[in-house]
Amino acid sequence: MTALYPLLLNSALHVKVWGGRKLESVMHKALPTDEPYGESWEMHDTATVANGPLAGHTVGELLAAYGHDLVGPGNDPTAGFPLLAKLIDASDWLSVQLHPNDAQALALEGEPRGKTEAWYVIDAEPDAQLVIGVEPGTSPQTMAQFIRESTLEKLLVYANVQAGDVLFVRAGTIHAIGAGILIYEIQQSSDTTYRLYDWGRVGLDGKPRTLHIDKGAQVANLESLPTIAHTGDKTEEVVEIVRSEYFTTLLYQLGEPITLDTDFQYFHILTCIEGQAQIQYAGESLTLDMGRTALIPASLGIYTLTGPARVLNSAQQL
Repeated sequence: MTALYPLLLNSALHVKVWGGRKLESVMHKALPTDEPYGESWEMHDTATVANGPLAGHTVGELLAAYGHDLVGPGNDPTAGFPLLAKLIDASDWLSVQLHPNDAQALALEGEPRGKTEAWYVIDAEPDAQLVIGVEPGTSPQTMAQFIRESTLEKLLVYANVQAGDVLFVRAGTIHAIGAGILIYEIQQSSDTTYRLYDWGRVGLDGKPRTLHIDKGAQVANLESLPTIAHTGDKTEEVVEIVRSEYFTTLLYQLGEPITLDTDFQYFHILTCIEGQAQIQYAGESLTLDMGRTALIPASLGIYTLTGPARVLNSAQQL
């Protein structure tokens, strides 16, 4: 069996009614049509490998073949890859939505994972905003009434953001990404989403998108709001972006080489958001261009990153 090595991944591009063109203009991704592209799925079970003897295989296929060597001994390879990474370009508001936690996802959907996520703002136009919840103390009944009356805007809480800002979106947090924002998202690998409000618009098919008011009200945190963290002025070589029970993300601002180690325990997900990085391992080298993502198998051990580049690294533990 071929030994595992750093796996350069092909992005999966998704057209969205709220999408734009920054995946191309900012992140240097070639967009195949003139349609509005909202998401680039960077790391997921169906991502295909772009380099080396395993090129063409999906992450899911390699997970089945290599098991713990790929995903680490603390994960069940039959449960799929535990994390998913995306780039999201919003030229209009995304829907107001939220996600269940693990227990709620199992009870309501029969799914093994809920969805806690985090956003790192790569680029933001002036006065760009996020929705970070509704007015604390709002009752589920009141929220549902405002949604059905198409007046939820009156309850929403907004926060201005700029490049380098971070929002940790714990399951149950009501949230939305506003126009003019390009973000990196790291999340539990789940697509269970309860859409509460869609600003009165229709989807690409010309029809209103389904709302999930009752389930959303069951899982919503209506008592507190998350805090925006500001990292844009930090100049250290390593900047902590988020640390949680599900994932940790660090930003490497590479001048001098930095040596990293999977400890044969944890996979790493590397996404280059500026410049060009080199991944050096076992006498070999892999180029990581801006806008590209590589999966470092848990079995790799020690490797080195060089720049100049800015690289986000997400893992279950760092």
